[in-house]
Amino acid sequence: MPRSPLSTVAILALTAGLGACASQRFDGPVRGRAAPGPQAALEPVVPALPSGPVTSSPLAPPPGATAAPADLPPVGANVAVAPSTPVIAPEPAPSIAPVAPPPVIASGRSSVVGSWNAKDATGASCKVSLSSAPALDLYKASASGCPNKDLAKVTAWDYRDGEVYLYQPGGTVTARLRQGGGALDGALSKSGASLAMVR
Repeated sequence: MPRSPLSTVAILALTAGLGACASQRFDGPVRGRAAPGPQAALEPVVPALPSGPVTSSPLAPPPGATAAPADLPPVGANVAVAPSTPVIAPEPAPSIAPVAPPPVIASGRSSVVGSWNAKDATGASCKVSLSSAPALDLYKASASGCPNKDLAKVTAWDYRDGEVYLYQPGGTVTARLRQGGGALDGALSKSGASLAMVR
């Protein structure tokens, strides 16, 4: 069947159009736009920075800000800050000599053990020794050079309720004395006359 001249013309026109598109796409620039040249494609987008040594300097204050005093160091500098008040070392405490405590006067049975000087109301004196050696329920005692006959017979003693009791053989109480300070003060039981014993 023979082709119509119209269909042949349409095929030729279509082929020509496709060829033009292909040539524009691969071979040449698009109409209305200039193709970039080889030099323009190589140019950098950001301009190059100048080379050389890098230095820094303080920035100027922003508008309206007061300028820093001239004697202040630049920001970021290491600055030693002096204390606002001077540091004063404390003075050494004055040396105080220790005060000796007052002498403690011992009391009790053990504090009266030993030798005593006994003096009666007449002024006569003699020696009375109070021993720590036990004698039945009491402790041994002795008297020497005593003009008072009752005091001369003392052979034992005891300590009860803060008082010293001097005994004759048989358990008779010769004298009762109370401890006060470093002495013993009391009286003879038979006569009631005063008796004092000191070290």
